[in-house]
Amino acid sequence: MLGGGGLVAANVYASATEGWGDGSGTNGTGQVLSAGMATIDCPDVGSRLTAVPDAARPDVDRELALLDRQTAEAYHRLQQSGQTGAADSGAVEDTIVNPLKEQRAAAIGRIADAIDRAGDRPQGLDDLAACTLRTGGDGTGAGAQSSAAPTRSAQPGGAGQGGNGPVVSDYADITSVPPEAANPPQQSGASRGSFTSDCGVNANGLRNSDNVIVAPGVSNGAHHFHDYVGNQGNSAFASDDDLAKAGTSCVDQGDRSTYYWPVLRLQNGTQERDAGSPGGGTEGNAGQIVTPKQVTLTFVGNPRDKVTAMPRFLRIITGDAKAFVNGPGNANASWSCTGYENRQLKDKYPLCPPGSDVVRTFKFQSCWDGRNIDSANHRTHVAFTAPDGSCPAGFQAIPQLVQRIVYDVKAPSLQDGGRTVPLFAVDSFPEQLHKPVTDHGDFINVFDEDLMRQMVDCINSGRSCGPDGGDSGTTASPTASSGSGTTAAPGSGTTQQPGDTATPTSAPAPSTAQPSEEPRTDATTTPDRHTTAPDDGSGSTKQDHTTKRDHTTKQDRSTPPAPPAPTPAPTSAPTRSGAAQPQPSRPASAQATPAGYVPPAAAQPQAQGTQGGLAETGAHLWPAALGTLLALSGLIMLLRARRLRY
Repeated sequence: MLGGGGLVAANVYASATEGWGDGSGTNGTGQVLSAGMATIDCPDVGSRLTAVPDAARPDVDRELALLDRQTAEAYHRLQQSGQTGAADSGAVEDTIVNPLKEQRAAAIGRIADAIDRAGDRPQGLDDLAACTLRTGGDGTGAGAQSSAAPTRSAQPGGAGQGGNGPVVSDYADITSVPPEAANPPQQSGASRGSFTSDCGVNANGLRNSDNVIVAPGVSNGAHHFHDYVGNQGNSAFASDDDLAKAGTSCVDQGDRSTYYWPVLRLQNGTQERDAGSPGGGTEGNAGQIVTPKQVTLTFVGNPRDKVTAMPRFLRIITGDAKAFVNGPGNANASWSCTGYENRQLKDKYPLCPPGSDVVRTFKFQSCWDGRNIDSANHRTHVAFTAPDGSCPAGFQAIPQLVQRIVYDVKAPSLQDGGRTVPLFAVDSFPEQLHKPVTDHGDFINVFDEDLMRQMVDCINSGRSCGPDGGDSGTTASPTASSGSGTTAAPGSGTTQQPGDTATPTSAPAPSTAQPSEEPRTDATTTPDRHTTAPDDGSGSTKQDHTTKRDHTTKQDRSTPPAPPAPTPAPTSAPTRSGAAQPQPSRPASAQATPAGYVPPAAAQPQAQGTQGGLAETGAHLWPAALGTLLALSGLIMLLRARRLRY
C-alpha cells in the first residue's frame, strides 16, 4: 500500500511540474518567472548622432556596437548577482554600474574624437556615460529599494512574472477609447493604389534577439526576441549579399525583404526554449510566445503626390524600443482590436471584447532623403509626412509600409493580476518594463527591382495589387491620407478600405491615422552613412565590427521536413559589400537560419488555462495508475488478513 501510494504521489507531482525546470525561479505554482525587475538604464548615444562624417563612420559604428555589448554584459552581471543573493544596491553600484560608466565614458570619448578628426566635435556626449540602476517595485522603473535582487513572486496588481511589468495600468478597454478624427482628403495628384505582399505569420518560428539594423555584428543586440517574416537569412551577421541570396517566406519570391517586430508573450509561466538565454528569460522576457493569427503587409501611396521606388536595402525603423526611458518623441505604437480599428491606443495594451482580436499596427515613414539607405541614428534618412501628406524639403514620397499583426488572445483578468487569464505584453529591453509604448517595427527593402517598379506603377495608377503581381483590375477608391493604412481583409488577398470591417459586424468601422508623435527629423543634418544601393543590388559597404559572439541555432524538432544544416556564424562581422561567405539560397519553406530560434512544439500557443495541468500530461500517468492498483491490492489483502485473523 505504501509503495503504491508513494508511486502515485511521485508520478503526479512529476507530471504536474513537467516542463517547468528544476523549480528555481518559480512562484511556487510551477510557473517560470522572469529574471526580475532590477535593470540598468543607459542613455541612448546613437539617437544623439544625427550627423556623422563619412570618414568617422567606421570608428563610430564600432564604438556604438561596443556600447551595446557593454550594457548587455552589465545586464548579465546584474542577473548573476541577483541569483547569488549578492545584489545589495550599494554593491551593485560599486561592482557593476560605476565600472560600466567608466567603460562607456571611454567609448563615448573615442566616438567624439573620431567625429572631431573629420568634422565638428559633438557636444554633450559626455553626459551620456552614466547609467542608472532601476529597482522600483511599482512597475514604473523608479524608486530605490534596499536590494536590487530580482523579485521572484508574481504581483497581485499585475506586475508581470518577475515584477518587471506589465502592470494593470498598462491596459485599457478599447470600447472606452474615442474614435479618431477623419483624415484630410486626398489631392488630385495623389497616389491612391496599394500593393500587398503575403509573407505568412512566422508559423515556422524564425526568431532571434539580434537587430542587424541597430546592432550589426552584435549577437543579442536587441536584448529581446523578434518575429521574422519574409527574408529567412536575417541575423546580426547578415550582409546585404546574404539577404539578397536568402530564401523568403513571401508568396511572391521577388520580395526578399525582411520584416520583424518584438514577439508577443502570454505571462502564463510557460518555459520557452529561450527561458535561460540572453534576450529571453535572463533579461526579463518570459512566457509563451504567441504566433500571430494574421499578418498583413500593405504598401500604400501618398495623399498629394506620386511615389518613387524605394532604394534596395533601404532600412527603416518605426517606433522606439526605448520610448519608456527616452520619451515619446520617436514612439509610434498603435494598439487596437478587430472591429474597433478607428480607436487606437499609443501607450496602453487593448482589452478587446469577446470575439475581437488584438491588433498591432505599424505605419512606417514614407518620405526618403533621396540619397541614403541608412543614417547614423537610423532615422534621419527617412521621415513621416506632415498632416497634409507633404514630405519635408529635400525628401520625396515613397510607398508607405503599413504592417498589421493580429493575435487571438483574450483580455487578461486584471482583477487578479492575470492569474485567471494571463497578461500579454511585447518583449522589451529590461529597463523598458514591457511598456506598450515601446512597440516598434523594422524593415529592410530587398524587393527585386522589377517587382518594386510594379509596386510603384500599381500605387501611382490607383490599382490594388497582390502577391505574384496579382491585380484587381480596378482603381482603388480615394483613401484619407498616406497614413490611412489600408489593410487586407482576412484571407482576401486584397486591400481593405477604411470603413470596412470584419468582426464584429456591429462594431464601429475601423480607420487609421498618422502617429500622434512625429519622429525627430532634421533634413539639414541628414548624414550620408550609406549610399543608395547600385542597380546591381550589391549595396554599399557595411562597416566592420569586432564584437561578434557565438550565435547558435535552435530548431523545432517537431517541424517536418527538417531544415538544412545551419551555416556557422562568420569569424568576423560581414560587410554589406559581401565580405562574408555568402549563404546559399534557400526555398521559402526553409525552417531556420543560422540565427533562427524555433520554439518546441510544447511551447506553441495552447488554450489558456491548461498550461501545466494534468490534462496535457495524462499520457505520462501510467505509473500513477499502476501505483493505484498496487495500493488497492494492498488494501484488499489487509482486509482479508484481518477477517482471517478474527
